[in-house]
Amino acid sequence: MNVVDLLLKLLSCESLTPDDAGSLKFIEAYLEGFEAIYVNKEGVKNLFLTKTFGQGAHLCFAGHVDVVPAGQGWQTNPFTPVIKEGYIYGRGAQDMKSGVAAFVQACHDTEDFTGRLSLLLTSDEEGEGKYGTIIMLEHLQAIGLLPDYCIVAEPTCEKVFGDAIKIGRRGSINGYLTLHGKQGHAAYPEKAINPVHQIATVLEKIAGVDLDEGDDDFAPSKMVITDIRAGMQVTNVSPGELKLMFNVRNSTNTTQEDVKVYIDKCFEGLNYTLELTQGSYPFVTKRDSKVVEKLTASIHSITGNRAKFSTAGGTSDARYMGAFGIDVVEFGVINDTIHAPNERTSIQEVEALYEVFKQLIKDFN
Repeated sequence: MNVVDLLLKLLSCESLTPDDAGSLKFIEAYLEGFEAIYVNKEGVKNLFLTKTFGQGAHLCFAGHVDVVPAGQGWQTNPFTPVIKEGYIYGRGAQDMKSGVAAFVQACHDTEDFTGRLSLLLTSDEEGEGKYGTIIMLEHLQAIGLLPDYCIVAEPTCEKVFGDAIKIGRRGSINGYLTLHGKQGHAAYPEKAINPVHQIATVLEKIAGVDLDEGDDDFAPSKMVITDIRAGMQVTNVSPGELKLMFNVRNSTNTTQEDVKVYIDKCFEGLNYTLELTQGSYPFVTKRDSKVVEKLTASIHSITGNRAKFSTAGGTSDARYMGAFGIDVVEFGVINDTIHAPNERTSIQEVEALYEVFKQLIKDFN
């Protein structure tokens, strides 16, 4: 079996999150000689496959086999993969069964390595992620098997294969603010306290503002207003309260406490309540880390491209690796049809990704 055959097999598994649809057992059987450790919880399956070749570093490949629902607008059956004009169509083709197929095949074809080689697979990345990768990492920490380095094979390339790798991710801070006023008749504004009028002078201070200046790794942490609601959809009553929601994709230069201090300053003198939650925390792997340098070299060797370093986009399971002190990067195929109808990736990219991972393993000394 080659990497394309393997990808077709994985795409045929209808692994709607958190169901792995038998794909993890298939991969376990395919990687003969690797020790399997399962940590399953609340219907989520997590598989860790590992093999010791020598006394060197522990290199792990990580990814998810679950996918989002297919949705409408497909020209073919989303769980019956189709090859057409050099492309492979199917739900999960980019996100991220191509990456899984590439590193599984690379590990399958590895006969010699200097240390420990492993794979961490979950069926709960596209869902809540509550019982996925983090559960396995906690178990690996308890038994002393946390990797030294990790590559998550999420689709990271932007325009051409090999043009970008992710060396970190921004965090995500969610804000829920209620501005309290006093409901009244629109004809008597002096008897009311209108929170809509109050917010008018504050919005310019918070909407789209940068909370830091960014740095070599991160763009500035920007406050994005996502929802504002007030009133009863009538014209003669001024509202008694206004609810506002916002999100900050934060770098390592801005914390949840920084956001609170800024909001307190902007809303000084007003009657409001604020709740902040942290969906994920920012992390970055240093550019001189072994995994960054070796992956960059492998990409250049196979593609001729010098990948740029990125921390853009949303969150991924790499954030859990970073929280456990693991040097982690992300690299995979082009990201342009993920979660969309007719999701696809090219045969050329899948084969090249396999070659990059195979070269990386070979050179990871």
